[in-house]
Amino acid sequence: MSDVGSRESGIEGLPEWDDLILVGVVARTHGIKGHVIVNPHSDFAEERFHQGAQFQARLADGTRTRAEITAVGFHRGRPIIGLVGVTTMDEAERYAGAELRIASAEQGPLPPGRYYHHQLVGCAVVGEDGESVGQVVAVEGDMGQSRLVVAGVVKRHEIPLADDICTVDLESRRIVIRPPAGLLDL
Repeated sequence: MSDVGSRESGIEGLPEWDDLILVGVVARTHGIKGHVIVNPHSDFAEERFHQGAQFQARLADGTRTRAEITAVGFHRGRPIIGLVGVTTMDEAERYAGAELRIASAEQGPLPPGRYYHHQLVGCAVVGEDGESVGQVVAVEGDMGQSRLVVAGVVKRHEIPLADDICTVDLESRRIVIRPPAGLLDL
């Protein structure tokens, strides 16, 4: 693992940190061989976390580094990974809390009707009548159970990302909703 050795974004040769896509956060160390447990931020954890996969990591002290997986296993849906150059628990401890990110170009295409969370954040949400409901500020849940967190003028709403409720138009950055009675009143 080669350390980039800077606390700044926009390091020469590296993309801006905020332009990268979060795919996981290191929860803690695992065992004595330098492995770590990752809380995945991806609906495709088994495809994303595999031997040879590479990430940009930002450690708790702000240092950015490149990380490459040398070994991987899964426990209860969470990857347990080994990283190049990390062979002890003490070395792995540096990665506790580290965000793992990739460039958007490294994402594969999704099937129709599926979206990466970052594609939805920032989209305007409107009712079928065109009245503004708010703007998507986050997406919670995983594939099949995702909810849009929408900041409205008065309050926040959680709207299930379901075909019978939401029509997503990524080109116009707009989501038209057909909420069941009472959903926006919760």
